[in-house]
Amino acid sequence: MFRNFLRIALRNLRRHVSYSVINISGLSIGIACSILILLWVQNETSFDKFLPKSDKLYQVYASADFDGRINSWRSIPLPSYEEFKTAHSHIVNSVVTGWGGNRLMTVGDTRIMQRGFFVSEEFLEMFEYELLRGEASQVLDDPSSIVISESLAQTLFKDEDPMGQVVVVDDESHLKVTGIVKDIPDNTSFQFDYLIPWKHRETINPWVVRNKTNWGNYSFQVFVELSDASKEQEVNEGIHDILVEKGQTDVPRWFHLHNMEKWRLYSNFQGGVAKSGQADYVQLFTVIALFILVIACINFMNLSTARSERRAKEVGIRKTLGSRRGQLIAQFYGESVLISLISFMIAILLTMVALPSYNDLVNKQLSIDFMSSDFWMFALIIVFATGLLSGSYPSLYLSSFNPLRTLKGAVSSGKSGNIPRKVLVVVQFLVSMFLIIATVVIFQQIELAQSRELGYDQENLITIPQTDDILENYELIDQELKRTGAALSMTISNSSITQINSNNFLGWPGKPESQRVMFATIATEYDYAKTMGVKMLHGRDFSREYATDTAAIIINKAALDLMGLEEPIIGTQLDLWGMKRPLIGVIDNVLMASPYETIRPLFMIMDRNWGGPLTLRLPKTNDLPAQLEKVQAVFEKYNPAYPFDYSFVDVAFQRKFTNINLTRKLATIFAILTIFITGLGLFGLASFTAQQRIKEIGIRKVLGASIASLLTLMSRSFSILVVIAFALSAPLAWWLLNDYLDRYPIRVDIAWWIFPVTGIIALVFALLIVSNQALRAAKTNPAQSLRNE
Repeated sequence: MFRNFLRIALRNLRRHVSYSVINISGLSIGIACSILILLWVQNETSFDKFLPKSDKLYQVYASADFDGRINSWRSIPLPSYEEFKTAHSHIVNSVVTGWGGNRLMTVGDTRIMQRGFFVSEEFLEMFEYELLRGEASQVLDDPSSIVISESLAQTLFKDEDPMGQVVVVDDESHLKVTGIVKDIPDNTSFQFDYLIPWKHRETINPWVVRNKTNWGNYSFQVFVELSDASKEQEVNEGIHDILVEKGQTDVPRWFHLHNMEKWRLYSNFQGGVAKSGQADYVQLFTVIALFILVIACINFMNLSTARSERRAKEVGIRKTLGSRRGQLIAQFYGESVLISLISFMIAILLTMVALPSYNDLVNKQLSIDFMSSDFWMFALIIVFATGLLSGSYPSLYLSSFNPLRTLKGAVSSGKSGNIPRKVLVVVQFLVSMFLIIATVVIFQQIELAQSRELGYDQENLITIPQTDDILENYELIDQELKRTGAALSMTISNSSITQINSNNFLGWPGKPESQRVMFATIATEYDYAKTMGVKMLHGRDFSREYATDTAAIIINKAALDLMGLEEPIIGTQLDLWGMKRPLIGVIDNVLMASPYETIRPLFMIMDRNWGGPLTLRLPKTNDLPAQLEKVQAVFEKYNPAYPFDYSFVDVAFQRKFTNINLTRKLATIFAILTIFITGLGLFGLASFTAQQRIKEIGIRKVLGASIASLLTLMSRSFSILVVIAFALSAPLAWWLLNDYLDRYPIRVDIAWWIFPVTGIIALVFALLIVSNQALRAAKTNPAQSLRNE
């Protein structure tokens, strides 16, 4: 029986080559697109879940109610690290971490910059990253130890045994290798090549020691392990009031937990609860993948039912010879699954060909694991789900034919039989038009953000990582850069101008007692405004001519608007950390944070010891590489231990658009492919429709109908379907896209013209395809089409 079914299915595929090619092509492209999207989705949803205890590991967040809303952040006071060890019976352990940054690793003549963390000794016991050498409970106990990745071990020690060997870090610290960790995969929140004990950080940074008992400095990341993930709410209640108990009572504050498996997908907090993040994009592209697959399946349904009259006699004969309806349904389902299987195999080949370019687009290293049982389970689901979905309507429809009527040639789908096909065509165009509209709106949103006034000049602005040598020789470097013409000016700040790393409360005259506002904070040096190209609206920048500027303060326009200070503005005493600071200047608003958010109030103080990069303003030049060589020569002179490293500010700014740019690019690509698949199905459907009506067209031509009137006749029904699809997609797109854009405080208003233009494009596209087939039918000689009448 099975062999007979297979023989008939293959015979049908060979007999109707054009039909088979259209079906298999549409399904192959649809499945390939879905696989590519779902590979990305799988990577995003797998973040951190490979760690054995991921469901029991939590980062401790602090939330506070002020400025009219609940604000949440993941940096908390350092004393909480020890406090959590005994804070609740279900907290098994706690760990504190700090970003170690890119540090110079030296072994012999090998010198390389690598990224990593300072971590307390519990880190590898809690997170259980795979250790190739060493014991997790011991490798971080010694303050003079270091754990390195297998790749870094290979780079530094080649074929030698790295265990017990010494790595010189930043030309200062001599650390002994006590562990080798397996290279960290991309789908984890911690990306590192080295781990240095937290105790070592305490020996080289007195600031850390000073904060061991300071409950007012929110600069440290602390994690806890629970004995049972189901006890999360109970632990939340137990740690909720610790900050208040430790004297942090200026505003309502509390601790709460955020599970590791949610870090990637739910990183945005609203009202103290993680509600959004990368999960929004995962959901969006999962829906797009399903839409593309459904559209490809719709092609199969439409073409199969359109060919119903051609297979009617086959159904009639088989029923006459004793075939039951269940056998016919099985036959047609089998044909669908066979086409799905062939399409899936072709889709895998298409996916493999597209993966290198796709990986470049999404900035990941995605691959298909053919050895994974999950992949083969997915393959079976896709093949059978696609086959059964595609074949459901044709199977039930064809198997229901009456054998007597079919053998008499009396089978005709009629108006009622065409309704399902028309509905499916409407669905195809509805999805296609929605994706077109979404692509245009997302593009406009990006354009809006990129066209915002920055408040500074990005051109020829570079940042250079700070080192101890740079800090020690800061004045000499500044002088030599200017003397040699390598740079026009230089400054240093705790964060680059494209981000905000610190926030603090600030008081001003007339501030209501109950009002608490968090200000973005910049700790900088002389010439900040000059170097960044920021306009001074009032007063002046920090200057070497005023020794008292170390106790002064500068604010931005947003802060001035908030404070509502009365003239004279300059000289106003502002309250920072219980001390008065004179206001010496007001700068224009600078877009530092998200380009989709309003600019926050900001203040600047002068203190180069907060760390952070140097920023250089280069002169305008036609030979940028030569100019950078001049800069490099200066830094190699005063910072010889480190390789010269720099980055352009405008490039860093463009990284803010990574997610939405990816959304735009993927939406554009998949919109085009969706339209192509829709067009492919429409082409097949139009060709079969033209063949069905070939005799009607012949009669009309004999009666004097013109080619133009025949084209109108053939195109009218499809045009109506496109118009219906537009009428449904326009309000749906407007509603869903407005809901999507509402997450951005700075957002574009959806222009009305996008909808009619999209509708016209879809209509013209459909008419071009249908008219091509209609024209061929209209030009057919009536004598040929009516020869059997």
